[in-house]
Amino acid sequence: MSDVLLTVSDLQAGFRSRHGFVRAIDGVSFTLERGGSFGVVGESGCGKSSLSLAVMGLLPQNAEIRGGSVLYAGRDVITMGSDERRRLRGRRIAIIFQDPLTSLDPFMRVGDQVDEQIRLHLALDRTATRRRTLDLFAAVGIPDPDQRAQHYPHELSGGQRQRVMIAMALSCDPDLLIADEPTTALDVTVQAQVLDLIRTEQRKRGMALMLITHNLGVVAGMCERVAVMYAGRFVESAPAKTLFADPRHPYTRGLFAAVPRLEGERSQTLAAIPGAPPRLSAPPVGCAFAPRCAHVSDECRAAQPPLRDHGDTILRCIKDVP
Repeated sequence: MSDVLLTVSDLQAGFRSRHGFVRAIDGVSFTLERGGSFGVVGESGCGKSSLSLAVMGLLPQNAEIRGGSVLYAGRDVITMGSDERRRLRGRRIAIIFQDPLTSLDPFMRVGDQVDEQIRLHLALDRTATRRRTLDLFAAVGIPDPDQRAQHYPHELSGGQRQRVMIAMALSCDPDLLIADEPTTALDVTVQAQVLDLIRTEQRKRGMALMLITHNLGVVAGMCERVAVMYAGRFVESAPAKTLFADPRHPYTRGLFAAVPRLEGERSQTLAAIPGAPPRLSAPPVGCAFAPRCAHVSDECRAAQPPLRDHGDTILRCIKDVP
């Protein structure tokens, strides 16, 4: 049996809007093996979250998939029926959203919300369900699980709410966990705790992990392979160690140059990528990064560069940038 759990092939999707069709995902392809970890990084608006929703089959009504496939264990999430897709979500594929306060029901106690998830997918009675919920709360580090289970989301701290979301995601032992900016609203100390918890549970349970983030430091410690996304496309994909040791795409290098360094002069000026990302409702004909690239040529502006293999690195650039 193949170890490949998730295969996304030439996925093209976007949203209908008053400005026209906004192409949020433009020809994205990747594979994720069972138990593996894959990170997607990029600035806000590049299509990262849209990609995670497409994998889950949770794109909103104004979304449209115009090509490609999302194969989970050989079955296409895009073409499967709505009932089958609902059975898949939560049971086999789970997601942790970036804002637990808006993801949790404000009118339900958090313990009841996890109970509901378990009863939906597992044939457990009420007593066994609540025992499993409390065990999960303890496993993810929520103190006094019995007491906390009776609280409403607004009565918990941000870190505790995110731990509830993680407990809910783990409740049915999924094969694939998608974490979409799971620490955005948390302070630095709590961020580290939540990320360590996700990494520990992923390895302990043998889950595959797809991590969506704008933070390069997060994927460095969490993922085996990383893809850099820009304007709906992957511009570079490589093993994490290779990407951090030798970034190849001009955009990737720009991201690394913009990361603050602790060493060196205190007055060191941060590098910035000039310009702004293109409008996805009217993307440029050629390379989407061309207007901001220091190495741009007429060839870059004329046509979208194809993906090229450079050993373990896959690169969308026609140049060998020094």
